[in-house]
Amino acid sequence: MPDPLDPTLLLDAAHTAACLPYPALAAEIGRMLADARVQVPPRLVQALPGGGSLFVMPALDGRLAITKLITYTPANLGTDRPTIQGHVLVFDVATGERLAMLDGPTVTARRTAAVSLLAAQQLAPNPRGPLLIVGAGVQGRAHLEAFALGLGVREVRIASRRPASAQALAEHAQTLGLQAELVLDPNTALADCPLVVTCTPAAGVVLSALPRPDAFIAAVGAFTPAMVELSAEVCVHCAQCGSVVVDTRDADHEAGDLLQAGLDVTRFVTLKDVVLQQQQQEQQRPQGRPPGPVLFKSCGWAGWDLAAARLATA
Repeated sequence: MPDPLDPTLLLDAAHTAACLPYPALAAEIGRMLADARVQVPPRLVQALPGGGSLFVMPALDGRLAITKLITYTPANLGTDRPTIQGHVLVFDVATGERLAMLDGPTVTARRTAAVSLLAAQQLAPNPRGPLLIVGAGVQGRAHLEAFALGLGVREVRIASRRPASAQALAEHAQTLGLQAELVLDPNTALADCPLVVTCTPAAGVVLSALPRPDAFIAAVGAFTPAMVELSAEVCVHCAQCGSVVVDTRDADHEAGDLLQAGLDVTRFVTLKDVVLQQQQQEQQRPQGRPPGPVLFKSCGWAGWDLAAARLATA
């Protein structure tokens, strides 16, 4: 078998995953956020006939330049074809040489879960769980693995509109040594779960009950203004009684959950703000987390793909 760490390889899904362990990727994302050399131009999203989209997402730092080229095809949901397909191309800034081509869906799944993991490590009042996962697709599986490895979660509740997918994810959780339980209505599980991840196709509200005061919610399914997973009441409650953090400033015009709730997204801090503040506090006197539930809204960003490329080619 070829060495998955050889940066000259065109890495398939398995080898890409082997290069991106979740705790290490979360740590690399934190380092990337503190790197002043990082540049991330706006991504291009081109609508395709039939309801799909083509994403062109460049980013660079002092060593690497990357572009993620992927298609997102919602019509593939429930078929043998993945909803996300494509690659991440990695180039050497100094020489212009291509160093690697990573599997795009694998990078997307793992870096999205690693971003949520980093946010939970920084912000979750009760990071041990139990964990509630709403949506049992690729992102549900990735977040399950990331939170188990990075936070030590041992119990998970799984809700999905597709019972077969929920059962498959529960069985996977059991292979990791976790206790897994299926729930029909995720709102009924909120009282028992201080960790929550929503990673559905975001075609409608899936959480409408108010979270616990010590809850951390990572909402990752909705990444356009038209998409939504959380009710307006949940979003407003977190903003008024707890805190809201967005992944980047791109969320100002992409965070459908928050925008549809009528909230001014520009007033919420970003994950970069949180990471840099935490670094400053570690050098001074640590401060406690603010009280109330924490909503982390993730919309996606090419910087996360750059962090994955940095780790894969280190």
